[in-house]
Amino acid sequence: MSTINVGDALEPSGSPPPRAPGLDLGKDFLPDLRLGLDNLLLHKLRSLLTMLGMIFGVAAVVSMLSIGAGAQQQVMAFIENLGVRNLIIESREATDRQVLQRVRKLSPGLTFEDLRTIRANVSGVRATSARKRFLPSKTIPKSAGDMPVVYGVSPAYQQLSSLRLVSGRFFTEEEDRLAAPVCVLGEAVQASLFGGRPVLGEYVKVNEQWLHVIGVAGPQLSAQSDVAGLPAEDRNNFIYVPLNAAILRFEDGNSYLKDEIDGIYLQLASADASASTARIVRGLLNEAHKDAGDFSIIVPAELLAQQRRTQRIFEMVMVAIASISLLVGGIGIMNIMLASILERTKEIGIRRAIGARRRVIVRQFLIEATLISCAGGLIGVLVGIGMSRLIGFLAGWTTIISLSSIVLAFVVSVTIGLIFGVYPARKAAGLDPVKALHYE
Repeated sequence: MSTINVGDALEPSGSPPPRAPGLDLGKDFLPDLRLGLDNLLLHKLRSLLTMLGMIFGVAAVVSMLSIGAGAQQQVMAFIENLGVRNLIIESREATDRQVLQRVRKLSPGLTFEDLRTIRANVSGVRATSARKRFLPSKTIPKSAGDMPVVYGVSPAYQQLSSLRLVSGRFFTEEEDRLAAPVCVLGEAVQASLFGGRPVLGEYVKVNEQWLHVIGVAGPQLSAQSDVAGLPAEDRNNFIYVPLNAAILRFEDGNSYLKDEIDGIYLQLASADASASTARIVRGLLNEAHKDAGDFSIIVPAELLAQQRRTQRIFEMVMVAIASISLLVGGIGIMNIMLASILERTKEIGIRRAIGARRRVIVRQFLIEATLISCAGGLIGVLVGIGMSRLIGFLAGWTTIISLSSIVLAFVVSVTIGLIFGVYPARKAAGLDPVKALHYE
C-alpha cells in the first residue's frame, strides 16, 4: 500500500491564523506531488508501459511535422528562387510526329515572335529572356555524373533568376549577338568535369563545339519532382551559353520536332501584378497559337501562396493522424488509473476517514495522470527528434524541427492526460469511506 499523506487530516477546532494563498498551495500541492511520484516509482514497469502511448504519439507528431516541414520548405525555397515577380512560359513540345502535325496546323509553338508580342503589348515588364535547352550526347572532359544540360539564355537571365557567380562573369549582349562560343558552368558541372578545380580560361567540348569557360555559378536550389509544369532538373548541372550560340551551334537535325524556343522568362515591376499579367499573356498567346494548348504559364507568386496553404493543411492532417496515438495513450492512462483505484481503495478510505476532502483525492489522481503524460511527452519529444534526425540521415531528406511542433505535441499530450485522468479521479473521490475501509 502506498504511503498515506496525514497532512490531509482535519484541522483542529478554532480559527487558524491567516496564511498567504501561496503557502497553502505549496503545503497542499508538494506533498501530493511527492506522493504521486512515489506511487509511480513503486510500479516502474507499469508506469513506463502506460507512457508508451504518449511517447509514440508525441514522437510521431514531432517527427512527421519535421519531415513535412523540411520537404515543404525545400519546395517553397525553390519557388521563391524562381522569383515572385517573374512569369515563366514553358512550351509543351510534342515528341510524336502525329501529335506534332495536329498541333502545327494550329500553332508554330513558342517563337521569338511571341516574345516580341509580349514586349509590345504587356506593360510593367522590366526584363525578358528566351530560353533554348539542349541535352548533349558527349563532353570533353568526360562527365563523371549525369550529362549536363546546355541552357541557351539571354544575358538578362542572370538578373531574372538571381543567378550568383562565384567566379568569373556572365556573357554580354555583344557575345550573345555574335553567338560567341563562351559558357558559364554550374556548380555540379564544374565538379563533374574538372573535379572542382579552378576552371576560368579552360575549354569544354560539348558535342562538336568548344566553349570557353568565363564563369562559374554558385549553388542553386532544385526541385526533386515536377512543380506546376516545371520539369525536375538539377539547376546546378547547367552549362549556360548565349541564346544565339545555343541555336546556331547545337540545333540538330530533329529540330522540326521542337519549338523555336522552349521557354520565356518575364520579370515584372511588381509581384502584385503577376496574376493579372499572366491572364493578359495567356490571352495573347492563346490568340496567336489558336488555343492549341502547347504552352503553360507558371506564376511563382501564386505557387508560393498555394504551397503555403498546402503546408498548413498538411500539418493539420499529420497532427490529426498522430493524435490517434495520443488518444490511445490517454485511454491507457485512464485504464491504469482505474486499476490503481482498486489497488488503493483502502488507502483512499483511510484518507477520507481522517478528513481528506474529495477535491484532495481528485487532485492526487490528476497529479499522477499529469506526471505520466508529462513524462511520456518529454520522452516522446526526445524520441521524435531522434527519429527525424535518423530518417533525414538515412533517406537524405531535409528535416526541420520547429519549436511550435514540440510545444504542440507536448501540450496536446498533457491535455489528453488531464482529460482522461478526470474520470478515474472523480471515481476515486466518490468512494464511500466506510465501504473503502472494509475493502479487501
